[in-house]
Amino acid sequence: MTTWVYSFGGGAADGRAEMKELLGGKGANLAEMSAIGLPVPPGFTITTEVCTYFYEHDRKYPDDLRDQMNAALTRIEDLVGAKFGDPKNPLLLSVRSGARASMPGMMDTVLNLGLNDETVEGLARNAGDRRFAYDSYRRFIQMFGDVVLGVDHHHFEEILELAKEDHGYMLDTELTAEDWAKVIEDYKAKVLAETGEPFPQSPGDQAWAAVGAVFGSWMNQRAITYRRLHDIPADWGTAVNLQAMVFGNMGDDCATGVAFTRDPATGDNSFYGEYLVNAQGEDVVAGIRTPQNLTLHGKKMNGSKLPAMEEVMPEVFGQLNDVRLTLEQHYKDMQDIEFTVQRGTLYMLQTRTGKRTAAAALKIAAEMVAEGLIDEKEALLRIDPASLDQLLHPTLDPEAERKVIARGLPASPGAASGKIVFTADEAEAQAGAGETVILCRTETSPEDIHGMHAAVGILTTRGGMTSHAAVVARGMGRACVAGAGELRIDHKSGVMRVRDLELREGDLITLDGSTGEVMQGAVPTVQPELSGDFATVMSWADRHRSMGVRVNCDTPQEAKVAVAFGCEGIGLCRTEHMFFDAQRIVAMREMILADSGEKRRQALDKLLPYQRDDFVALFKEMGDRPVTIRLLDPPLHEFLPHEDAAVAEVAKASGLSEEQVRARSLKLVETNPMLGHRGCRLGITYPEIYEMQARAIFEAVAAVAKETGKTVVPEVMIPLVSIEQEFTVLRKLVDKVAEAVRNAEEVEIGYLVGTMIELPRACLRAGQIAEGAEFFSFGTNDLTQTAYGLSRDDAGNFLGAYEQRELIEQDPFISLDPEGVGELMLIAAERGRGTRPDIKLGICGEHGGDPASIAFCQTVPLDYVSCSPYRVPIARLAAAQAALTGHAIGAVGR
Repeated sequence: MTTWVYSFGGGAADGRAEMKELLGGKGANLAEMSAIGLPVPPGFTITTEVCTYFYEHDRKYPDDLRDQMNAALTRIEDLVGAKFGDPKNPLLLSVRSGARASMPGMMDTVLNLGLNDETVEGLARNAGDRRFAYDSYRRFIQMFGDVVLGVDHHHFEEILELAKEDHGYMLDTELTAEDWAKVIEDYKAKVLAETGEPFPQSPGDQAWAAVGAVFGSWMNQRAITYRRLHDIPADWGTAVNLQAMVFGNMGDDCATGVAFTRDPATGDNSFYGEYLVNAQGEDVVAGIRTPQNLTLHGKKMNGSKLPAMEEVMPEVFGQLNDVRLTLEQHYKDMQDIEFTVQRGTLYMLQTRTGKRTAAAALKIAAEMVAEGLIDEKEALLRIDPASLDQLLHPTLDPEAERKVIARGLPASPGAASGKIVFTADEAEAQAGAGETVILCRTETSPEDIHGMHAAVGILTTRGGMTSHAAVVARGMGRACVAGAGELRIDHKSGVMRVRDLELREGDLITLDGSTGEVMQGAVPTVQPELSGDFATVMSWADRHRSMGVRVNCDTPQEAKVAVAFGCEGIGLCRTEHMFFDAQRIVAMREMILADSGEKRRQALDKLLPYQRDDFVALFKEMGDRPVTIRLLDPPLHEFLPHEDAAVAEVAKASGLSEEQVRARSLKLVETNPMLGHRGCRLGITYPEIYEMQARAIFEAVAAVAKETGKTVVPEVMIPLVSIEQEFTVLRKLVDKVAEAVRNAEEVEIGYLVGTMIELPRACLRAGQIAEGAEFFSFGTNDLTQTAYGLSRDDAGNFLGAYEQRELIEQDPFISLDPEGVGELMLIAAERGRGTRPDIKLGICGEHGGDPASIAFCQTVPLDYVSCSPYRVPIARLAAAQAALTGHAIGAVGR
C-alpha cells in the first residue's frame, strides 16, 4: 500500500528533512523539528505524490487517502485532547501548501478550519473569550470564502470597513464579540449571494474542500509565473500540511512572529525578527499592525519605541533563542522560522533555509566555516553565483526615496543616475564636458558604441536580455534597462514620454539595472566592497575549480576591471569595437567604400597605428595572461553612416559624392546580415583587412617585448568558419604576416591561431578544422541562433510565450540549451580532440557568465569560460560549484 500521509508532532515523526521531494519543504522540516524534540503542534502531511495523482486523474484522489487521513487526524486529536468537529471541545486545523522549493505567498492557505455555528461556541467557552472565538470564525469565513469558494477578498473587506464606520472604529481590534457576530452573519450572506450556496457547516467537507483548493493553487497563474521565473518544474507538485491550530490571538500572553537566526540583510550573527502580541500569523505578514522587534538590539537599531519580545516575554524569548541555536546547529545554515505563543507556551510552526542578500550569504558562509559548522566546499555550494551581481556594481541606497516611472528588463546590473541624452554623439560630447549621462534609445546598434561607453547607463524601449544594448552594457559594466515598453522616445523632438509625464534631454533619471526600474530624478548609490568575505570566498572558489575564467573585453579600462575581479586572460577581444571611435570611423568608412584593394590598403594604413596601440595597451594591462583577439566579424554596413552630416564627412574624406556614399551603403545592406557577408568571409574577399589586423597584433607583440622585455603570446581567432578551407587560407595569411613582422622587428614572435565555433557545420567538421586550428572558442550566441534558426534580437517577442506554455524551460540565449546547442559542442570537442588532443577549448558567448551554462561546460569539458568583466566572479564561483557537484571530468588546462 502506498503511504500518502505522514504524521508529525508529539516528539515523533514519520518523515525527516531529507524527504523534501515527497513531503515538500514545509512538511519535511516540520517532521524534522518534531523528531529533534522541538515544540511543534501535531499534524500530518499529504505527499506531493497525491498532487501528481490529483492532476493525472481529473482532480480525484487515491482511494485509500481518506482512511489514511482519518487515522492521522485521530492521532492529532489524541495528542491535543480535542476532537475535530466536536461542538464542546473542537480541534481546529490549519491547511497549508508546501512545495519542495519555497514559493512564499504563491499558493493558498486556510486557517481556523473546523469552525461553524456550533464549534465557535465551544471554542468560546474553552478559551473563556467570546471575542477571540468570533474573531477566529470571521477570519476563517473570509479566508475559506476567498481561497476555496472564490468569493473575492474585497467583498469581505467592504463589509468589515462598513462595520467599523458604523461604530466609529479605526482598528479591527476595537470590534467586540457582538460586533463580530454581526459581521459573520453579513459574511455568510455574502457567500450565499455570490455562490448560491450557504457557507459549509460540516468540518469534514471544509477539510476536503480546503485540501483541494491548496492542490488547485499549484496551477494558479501566480504560482505558474513564480515557477517559471525560478526554474521550478511543474511536475514537482506540492504537499499539503494539516496541523492543529495554536492561537496567538487569545490575549496578551499570546503572540505570533517571524524570525531569522541571523540578519538576512547583513549576515550578522544576531537574532533578527518581529512579533505581534495577541495576533494571528497573517497579521504580521499583511502589515495590518506595526510589528515589534524581537530583541532589544533590534529595537535600538530600528529606533522603535515599541517593547521588544525580550522585554515583554523574557522567559518565552529565552526558549525561542534556544530554538534558534538548536536549529542552526542542526541544519548548519541560517534559518527562517515562524512561531506562535499561546498562553505563554511556545510553538514552532515552520523552519526553512532563510533567503539572504549576497553580502549576507558571503558573511554567513565565511563565519560558519570559521565556526566549524561547515567546510569550504559546503560554503561555496550555498552561495548563488548570480546573486554576486548585487555586489559588483553600485546599488541604490536602500534608505533613499525613489519615484518609479517605468519598468523594463534588468539587462545589466548596477544603478546609475544621469541626464537624459538621445544620441550616442551627444552622450560622448556631454560626457567629455564632465556631465553624467544616461543614453536613451529605442534600441542600440554597434554604431552607438562610443555613446554607450561614454554613458553611465543605457535605457532602451525595445530589445531583450540578449539584445545589443544588454550584451554590450554587461561587457562595459554599465547599468542597463532594456525593453521598457511603457516609454515612448521621440528622438527628433528630444522628448521621452510615459503616460502623462514628459521628460526632455537634460532631465535627470535613475536606472536600476538589477530590477529593471526607471526612476525620475537622481537617487543616491552605494559603491561595492570587494574585500573581506568576498575575497575569502573567491579564494576558496579558485582553489576548487578546474576551468579557467577569462574575460570578454576590448579596452584597457575593461581589462583593468576584469583583472581586479580575478580574470585569467582575455577570451574574446572584439576588434570591431575599436573602430567606432570618432578618430577612426572615417578611415574605416573610407576602407569600406573603396573600390579596389589598393585604396582599401591606403585607408587601412590609417587604422593600423590605432589598432596596434590598442593591442599594446591591452597586452600591458594583461601582463603574461593569454589574450584571444577575434579578427573583424560584423558585416561592413554596420560601420556606415546614416545621418547627413556623417555622410558628408565620409564623402569628403573618400573623394566620393554623397550620392555615391549612399549608393554604396545601400548596396552593402543585406537581407539577413547575421547569415551574410561577415566573419572570415570578409577575410576571404578582402584579405587586406585581416592582414592589417594581424600586422597590428604582431607589431604590438614586438613593441611590448622591446619596451618591457616581456613575451606576449596572442591567440588570433578567425570567426565564423564553416568550411575548413576558409581556415586554411586565412591561417596562411596570418602566418605570412607574422613571419614578415618577425623579420622586420627582429623579435621572436609566438602565437596561436584558432577559430570561433559558431556554426553547426563547423561543429560537424571540427576534426578537419582542428588540423590547422590550435584552439576552438565556442561562440554560443551565434551557435544558438543558427542551431535554432532564431534571431536573438527578435526572438524575445515570442520566447516568453514559449516559456509560459512550458515548451522551453528557459530562453536559450540566456542559458545554454544542453540538448541541442550543447550536443553540437560535444561533437565539436570530441572531433577536435580526436585530431589534436591538446587543442584548447573555451566559450566566449554570453553563456560564459551563466552558472547553469558553466555547469554544462564542465561536462564537455572546456579549458576555460569567458564572460563580461562584471561576471568574472560569478563565473569563478559557478566553475567551482560545477567541479564540486561532480560535473568535473577534468579540464586539460587553462
